Amino acid sequence: MTSRPPALQDVATRAGVSAQTVSRVLNEHPHVSASTRAAVKQAISDLGYRRNMSARMLATGRSNVIGVIAPSSLLYGPSSMVDGLSRAARAASMSFSVDHLVEFDEAAVSESIDRLLSHGVAGLLAVLPLDSAVATAATLLPGGTPLVTVDGQPDGGAGSVGVDQYGGAVIATEHLLATGHDTVWHVAGPADWNDSRAREAGWRDTLLGRGLELPPVSRGDWSPASGYEAGRMLARIPDCTAIFAANDHMALGVARALQEHGRRVPEDVRLVGFDDVPESAFYAPPLTTIHQDFAAVGRAGLELLIEQIETPGAAARSVLIPATLVTRASSAGEQTR
Repeated sequence: MTSRPPALQDVATRAGVSAQTVSRVLNEHPHVSASTRAAVKQAISDLGYRRNMSARMLATGRSNVIGVIAPSSLLYGPSSMVDGLSRAARAASMSFSVDHLVEFDEAAVSESIDRLLSHGVAGLLAVLPLDSAVATAATLLPGGTPLVTVDGQPDGGAGSVGVDQYGGAVIATEHLLATGHDTVWHVAGPADWNDSRAREAGWRDTLLGRGLELPPVSRGDWSPASGYEAGRMLARIPDCTAIFAANDHMALGVARALQEHGRRVPEDVRLVGFDDVPESAFYAPPLTTIHQDFAAVGRAGLELLIEQIETPGAAARSVLIPATLVTRASSAGEQTR
């Protein structure tokens, strides 16, 4: 009788590590020690292990294609998330199929899932900005279908990966407070988006935790135009000397409105954005912002999904990627009040 080919768990046992660690090595995850990586690669060589997505396809009816449900949007965050996932899939020699949504209601999510499953995808990555859409996807998926939510709230048994939006907002708010301001004003994104709510909560909790005044929130739709409208109102408030905008594009609109009203950045008003879009370093002045590592999100998201594909029944994990502050001229220099 022919023995079965070595499996991922066999490699883990041989190397004396967990199956998750083997998966990380296979996916070139950076946070694995050199000694552990060497031990896993030696075990792979000794056993002759090869990833066998074709065998998985025969057993489950799924291919080595990864399905992605994502917003039909040119917004920097969602589009960069998809790009990070695509790059990670190519690095893992897996195919990648994206189904873009304009709406996020149950009917739209259901149709998207049906389209992807009809192609026999190995699993789904859901880049959905609304909790309700994520919950719908988890509910409608056939039992046992691997699912990882990307940059959304963890949902039940699904794995999840994303940037620490709340923590990034705390960093942005604390940075502005550290430059000597009594409080920080906030231009928030849409109220029903996960990222917007998390960034607003980080800003609010930071101020309340210090016993500081909580100014009223201005709300936009992520666009420069909505930031401009918020900025026109904030420019008329003399006590508004520090602004945290929930994304860089709204910060651009805020800066334009302040300039038109004779409020200089950073001399009169200090400004911080979120996302670190490629253009932010070339704003006038260059924008201090919160950077999101979309490449790291892509690697982690694919790693979590492959774990589910290759180890059915494994407990779902959640990974949170830290956000970092990029300091530029919009929050630097002497302030005149």
